[in-house]
Amino acid sequence: MLEAIKDRVWRACQRLVVVNLVIQTEGNVSERTPDGRFFVIKPSGVPYAELQPDHFVVVDLEGRVREGKLKPSTDTPTHLEIYRRRPDIGAICHTHSPYASAWAQMGTPLPCFGTTHADAFGGAVPVTRLLTPAEVVEGYERAIGRVISEVLPPTARAVLVAGHGPFAFGENGLEAVRYAEILEKVAMMATVNPPARPLPAHILRKHYDRKHGAGRYYGQEVER
Repeated sequence: MLEAIKDRVWRACQRLVVVNLVIQTEGNVSERTPDGRFFVIKPSGVPYAELQPDHFVVVDLEGRVREGKLKPSTDTPTHLEIYRRRPDIGAICHTHSPYASAWAQMGTPLPCFGTTHADAFGGAVPVTRLLTPAEVVEGYERAIGRVISEVLPPTARAVLVAGHGPFAFGENGLEAVRYAEILEKVAMMATVNPPARPLPAHILRKHYDRKHGAGRYYGQEVER
């Protein structure tokens, strides 16, 4: 089980590079184990080109490294805090992609201007508050997880951290990266078209529901 998750998170990290969502060693991906007791996360400071599946680190929900020879990402406490507060989230992707990060740095929620956005997020992507000086001193990365959890919607697709950058979520690492890709695309579209008006609520809801609602009909039926 762990080897399969390590391989999937490694592939998710490689996808970040392919679609230009990260440079150097920035960003990270993690995925929770099916029993919810552990998560697998990218190691700290290792260039993406050098990463191998066995470099990824297994961490428990107390923040203890359970498997791996390398230090886990410095953002591990952020991922830990989100996993502890939101047991429905299976994976987390954090990037510094330019357009989504620009909206985060402005401290501005990303409105839903069109159907591409509606399909994925079902509404505006929220932005967190800024951390207080005390929060930064007492536990910066953990506090980021708390402020994300304060605004994270039930759909749990994406959040912008004020002054910092985007976080995206999914059932597994590859899905979290997919939402990070879509987030960057819609942030770019919003940036280059400032006169745009928010999508009317009835169109927004239709596009979200046809992919994610109880009566969804987009895509192929999966035999069970």
